[in-house]
Amino acid sequence: MAVRIVVFLHGTVLMHADAVGRARTERVAQSRDRMHPGLYDFAAYVPVDGAVAKLWRWAEEGAELSYLSSHRDPYHLAEDASVLRRWEFPRGRVLARRRGEDYGDVVARALPDVLVEDDCESLGRGAELVSEEIRPELAARIASIVVPEFGGIDHLPDTPAELRAFEPEPRSRRRLAAPPRRAAELAVRD
Repeated sequence: MAVRIVVFLHGTVLMHADAVGRARTERVAQSRDRMHPGLYDFAAYVPVDGAVAKLWRWAEEGAELSYLSSHRDPYHLAEDASVLRRWEFPRGRVLARRRGEDYGDVVARALPDVLVEDDCESLGRGAELVSEEIRPELAARIASIVVPEFGGIDHLPDTPAELRAFEPEPRSRRRLAAPPRRAAELAVRD
């Protein structure tokens, strides 16, 4: 049976074109600046580092890929699909929230084995992760992997089986924008 993987698009495997050649911290700063030119030119988005190659490795190993968009409107969803084709991402459905849905509802419809998303660092404190919106009974069966925003997925395992069992470093499992916690709290929680 194929491992079903849902990958968040914006910030995880796609980024604005002006981010190319910049350090991850600069990419985040550009995204925080909501007035940055190119940030809203979704049709010009590009892959984050080696994302396409990594996704092809998973697809060649039999993974069934779906892509989760931050967009809801059909025009921007069509732009997302166009960007995926232009950059030759492996085939997969582009998923989106319907009216009244949150990301957890979309994941519930897709029922993946693995969810890969970024930590939404540029959105700051209060940003919700997709994995935090998944109902507890579903979350228990989904391997959720949170990577640093604009940091890429190159470091993740090459096979879907390894990805399913992957345990990220404790720091990458926490939202970087969250307020710092005392060492005692970290030891209990992690």
